[in-house]
Amino acid sequence: MHNVMTITRRELKAYFNSPIAYIVVSAFLLIAGYLYFSTVFLADSSSMRSFFSVAPILFVVFAPAITMRLISEELRSGTLELLTTMPINDSEVILGKFFAALAVIGSALAMTLFYAFTIAAIGDLDWGPVVGGYIGLVLCAAALVAVGVMTSSWSRNQIVAFIFALFICLALWLFDKVTFFVPAAISGLLEYLSIDYHFQNIARGVIDSRDVLYYLSVTAVALFAAVRSLGRHHG
Repeated sequence: MHNVMTITRRELKAYFNSPIAYIVVSAFLLIAGYLYFSTVFLADSSSMRSFFSVAPILFVVFAPAITMRLISEELRSGTLELLTTMPINDSEVILGKFFAALAVIGSALAMTLFYAFTIAAIGDLDWGPVVGGYIGLVLCAAALVAVGVMTSSWSRNQIVAFIFALFICLALWLFDKVTFFVPAAISGLLEYLSIDYHFQNIARGVIDSRDVLYYLSVTAVALFAAVRSLGRHHG
């Protein structure tokens, strides 16, 4: 874990020494805040439901934006070879970069707690679904960030990595939206593969082990694929 945390700190420093983290976090807060507060007062209810309905689709865009440079930049600049000459294995590199990207998104999520405290101050907010919703968002973000790390390990071009990640993340979000157009035999499978379907279950305040297992599985599979891809680059 020492090597993982060293890489995590290195990547966090790189994020916050450049405009990337500030731009992405600010854009996320502005868009999420606008979409949330433009509807919450019209609904006239003390609820975070509207925020939790838009946050996953925002992650579909912002997770690839945060992760697209993580491995691609190392491949393009040639610093990956230098990194792999150190006593660090591929899995530690991937995990360190994954935790750094997740921490950036986590910092944006932490700032949105202001929304919850604002609503709680002016109404009777039910904290159960709020806590469940934030747990679901962390799990959802972890899965999408892992996908972004995976695609960043596929190409030296950040834009190509971003497009691949955006396509996969969007597909994962859309799976349960197209069940009406597919045969019943596979509609259940598509629903289970949907990242938004599992999030909506957790956002109701009921944390089901099947939903947690889904997110952990997507995260683990994507990170494993990233480790294998990284190994091929210098293998």
